[in-house]
Amino acid sequence: MATAVMTSLDTKSRAASHGMSDIRIRNLFIIPTILFLIIFNIFPLIYSLGYSFTDFRASTNAPANFVGLQNYRELLNDPFIWSNFAITAKYVIVSVTGQVIVGFGTAMLLNRDIPLKGLLTTLLLLPMMLSMAVVGLFWKLLYDPSFGIINYALGLGSFEWLSNPDMALYAVAITDIWMWSPFVMLLSLAGLSAVPKHLYEAAAIDRAGPFYTFFRITLPLVAPILMIAIIFRTMEAFKTFDLAYILTSQPTTEVISIRLYKMAFQEWQTGRSCALAYIVLIMVLAITNIYVKYLNKVKER
Repeated sequence: MATAVMTSLDTKSRAASHGMSDIRIRNLFIIPTILFLIIFNIFPLIYSLGYSFTDFRASTNAPANFVGLQNYRELLNDPFIWSNFAITAKYVIVSVTGQVIVGFGTAMLLNRDIPLKGLLTTLLLLPMMLSMAVVGLFWKLLYDPSFGIINYALGLGSFEWLSNPDMALYAVAITDIWMWSPFVMLLSLAGLSAVPKHLYEAAAIDRAGPFYTFFRITLPLVAPILMIAIIFRTMEAFKTFDLAYILTSQPTTEVISIRLYKMAFQEWQTGRSCALAYIVLIMVLAITNIYVKYLNKVKER
């Protein structure tokens, strides 16, 4: 019956008058999409993978010479590259941890009957709807030591946030937390709203305390969707470029994506930058795989 539905068509429809089946119409929509993905996604991946094994430079007309794994060996033995990875790891830990704490905490506050709950939720979602460039320029003004509102509100005088090598990375992470905590909040709200109310009622009858209720009911049931939020935010934080590039140019904020940009478009080491891009890709896939395995274990509990 399913096959008959898929292959049959209303005899009075315009498509039927041209002798077109449902499957043919479906293919007319799907095939161009698949071709688009192959041309603009898969083909560049394969093309750049080939360049990663060469000494190609886009700034010259010299032919690309095959060098094998030399680019990968040099990158993996470069202490400056590992320094960039260390900066990126520090940024990811601070940023994602802050987003989870702020986002989940805000979701817990909103997961109750409060006045204007819909309006408050909408307003809190606004930061993640803004452009990265706009957010970067906006927070650059907020961090300004002369007229920035952050120093005025905290009573820090003319404290240098973005020029201070020790604080610049944290300043970028704070901006990222402000922008993407609403994403974690949104997913957490969805998870909290799905927790059965009778579990809380049973805990109240048993006179369970708030800490016991949170760690025995709320957190275990929300953990799977919270892990999904962490997976997405970790991948994005690992690839972050816009905020760090716009806010500051300190060496202590040179995350791996900025190093990749400089290598590709300032130093014109095209082959080597392609190799670095694939190293980053492999690391992101490895981290994601660890998260997914842990997520599956959480779901099995």
